[in-house]
Amino acid sequence: MLQAHAVTKRYGGTLAVDKVSFTVDRGEIVGYLGPNGSGKSTTVNIVVGLLEPTSGSVTLDGRTLSEDQAGYQKKIGYVPEEPYLYTHLTATEYLTLIARLRRLPHTALEKKIPALLRLFQLHDSRYTTMAAFSKGMRQRVILAAALLHNPDLLVLDEPFGGLDVNAGLLFRTLLGMLAAEGCMILFSTHRFDMVEKLCSRVVILSTGRIVAEQDVAAFATAGTPSLEDTFMQVTRQTDFRPLAKEILDTIRA
Repeated sequence: MLQAHAVTKRYGGTLAVDKVSFTVDRGEIVGYLGPNGSGKSTTVNIVVGLLEPTSGSVTLDGRTLSEDQAGYQKKIGYVPEEPYLYTHLTATEYLTLIARLRRLPHTALEKKIPALLRLFQLHDSRYTTMAAFSKGMRQRVILAAALLHNPDLLVLDEPFGGLDVNAGLLFRTLLGMLAAEGCMILFSTHRFDMVEKLCSRVVILSTGRIVAEQDVAAFATAGTPSLEDTFMQVTRQTDFRPLAKEILDTIRA
């Protein structure tokens, strides 16, 4: 189980995350929703160990990063929002680098990396440096790198950016299978449709605090507000209809 307990992060006088607590059980995909600046990325960075919380704790199977750094990081696969890569490398070289950093057996790499390149439709570009890759191709490399070591916890920050329809459907299907086999998945996104299709539970963040947490199936109940309507209400989003009407009037003038 992944457990965040009263996680707080301050940057000087700015409170980015305020006593955030949630869990992700094995076999569960939890959606993490919030407007820009709500603290989603800060939380994600704390979970994967890129930031330290000012207070509170994050445990994975009962142990914190400070208690067992190597063991903690070994269990995590991370897909960041932006696919930052060493673009002077080929996809094969990059995945080999990641595998060596994770100390995966060489015999496994000889089969696993070429297989993943084929499955993610990157095999034909295996000798091309990633500087020539599209955003979608780079995203597929990041996905392959996150899955290479078969992680127990997969942390996703807008993982579908740049993916075409086929790659998106493939990854969505794969996430369902991973969860069915017991993988824990934390899915940070702005997309209501992906949360509704993929997640069993959603946590909604606003101004650094959790303002709602609910089973996704509950939003399908007759007479219950939709996920989008609930999000707009609990995060106190602006009614954009007047502005949209003004834009429409302007372009039609």
